[in-house]
Amino acid sequence: MGIRILECKTKENSPKRRKVCKNSMVMESNDSGSTPLGPKGLIRKHEFVRIIIQCLLSLGFAKSASCLELESGISYKSKEFELIESEILNSKWDECIKFLSGVKGLSDEIRSSALFLVIKHYLKECMSRGDDSAALDFLQKRVSDLKMGTEKVHNLAFDMISTNVTGGSEANDNVCESRKRLLDELENLLPSPIALPERRLEHLVETNIASQIDSCLYHNFSGAVSIYEDHCCGRDQIPTETLQILTAHKNEVWFVQFSYNGQYLASSSSDCTAIIWKVADDGKFSVKHALQSHQKAVSFVAWSPDDTMLLTCGNVEVVKLWDVETGTCKRSFGDPGFIVSSCAWFPDSKRLVCGSSDPEKGICMWDCEGNELRVWRGARMPKVLDLAVTSDGDHLISVFSDKDIRILNVVTSSEHVISEEHPITSLSVSADGKFFIVNLNSQEIHLWDVDGKWKKPLKYTGHSQNKYVIRSCFGGFNSSFIASGSENSEVYIWKRQKSEPIAILSGHSMTVNSVSWNPRNPHMLASASDDHTIRVWGPTKSKADDRVLVKESF
Repeated sequence: MGIRILECKTKENSPKRRKVCKNSMVMESNDSGSTPLGPKGLIRKHEFVRIIIQCLLSLGFAKSASCLELESGISYKSKEFELIESEILNSKWDECIKFLSGVKGLSDEIRSSALFLVIKHYLKECMSRGDDSAALDFLQKRVSDLKMGTEKVHNLAFDMISTNVTGGSEANDNVCESRKRLLDELENLLPSPIALPERRLEHLVETNIASQIDSCLYHNFSGAVSIYEDHCCGRDQIPTETLQILTAHKNEVWFVQFSYNGQYLASSSSDCTAIIWKVADDGKFSVKHALQSHQKAVSFVAWSPDDTMLLTCGNVEVVKLWDVETGTCKRSFGDPGFIVSSCAWFPDSKRLVCGSSDPEKGICMWDCEGNELRVWRGARMPKVLDLAVTSDGDHLISVFSDKDIRILNVVTSSEHVISEEHPITSLSVSADGKFFIVNLNSQEIHLWDVDGKWKKPLKYTGHSQNKYVIRSCFGGFNSSFIASGSENSEVYIWKRQKSEPIAILSGHSMTVNSVSWNPRNPHMLASASDDHTIRVWGPTKSKADDRVLVKESF
């Protein structure tokens, strides 16, 4: 039986519009063999004009789009889609279904999905005007011939049963709006050249800009960039100049780390102290708290993700938990025999893990009240040199037995191990939790993916490391850079895609042990050195006297 339903008259199917579109399609067909655009001849003119018209429409410039169609003789909509549109708006459901069933260039999946949308809409219209028998008859006699798949047929039947019919026929305007929404869905579903991908010109421009940004050595900011010329940042986008020198520590500074909100910096030293530095709005640093409870050198610190607490690891000593606001020690974890190598937080700021270089201790998980929640130890967990937790809390990454990296999924308990050829001294995880870097004493830094899909790492060279623990970090906008200390007293910065450094920062007089990039300010970097100082680096300024020396006693 034929499908009967009310027609929906719009300007799109007026005789004048049909004539313009008909002529446009003829001209588009003839134009397809014309000279391509661009100096390299890679752009087809009619395709380029089509996506310009689409862009004008998406920006709300309908009159300009119509003028361009008339002047160029090229229609935004293809002949095939014009036909689909006409059949839907004029209630020619049989013809529309027949056309979609036979049109060339569609995969079985897309054809099935398009038919599903059209038939679902037709059945909905039948049900909304109370014509249940027509909907049921179509479902029983016609759908099986369309090869839509059992699941889609069941979905259609379910939609019929569950539709909440209010009774009476819909207003003609509502039917028209509903059909236009159907056309929008089909336009997003059908492939080119029948329909254009949504916002195609914007996508092409953004893809080109993204490619230019990726190839830009120094790009280090978020937001829009100019499209008037090819994008290229200067070296002043990355921190290369010393802005402040912090000298409150009385001995070698072994570690630095910015808080997650970027408002604080924590440092640890062989002088048995850790310091919490306040970062003012103008970028100046001052001592907020000096943490003096440790009896031995403090080798490591770790901020809670909510920035309210700080862990400090004493060298061959217990781990201490500090309140950031008051500077008081809230609790100690472990015992004097618990040789801590590293510690990390889970993202809930309620659980923490500590690794021990004592094979019998392994890795322990505690809550903030000091209750032991979980332990990993035994023959498969020898001494732990460093560890980290990904930002989603799913993976615990640890360095053990000098050369092995263990990535444990704490949810599923699955794991995989990566073996390096040379001893590993430190580990750092990217902010998105997808990648991590390890420093090797072979004077290389290796970048690995957490999921374990990579067979080989990306490698970074140029710095000096063969005797001491040197720590590196991700940083900058979108973690696009890697920074590391070095035994030759310099700081090295790499673009993640480049193996050679793009900047070498001089200023320290002894080994640079650790670096940290401010997660909220992509232009601020801190470095800790055996020369007893912390240097804060920023973009190059014109005046050298902007440098500040911060020295406080406690």
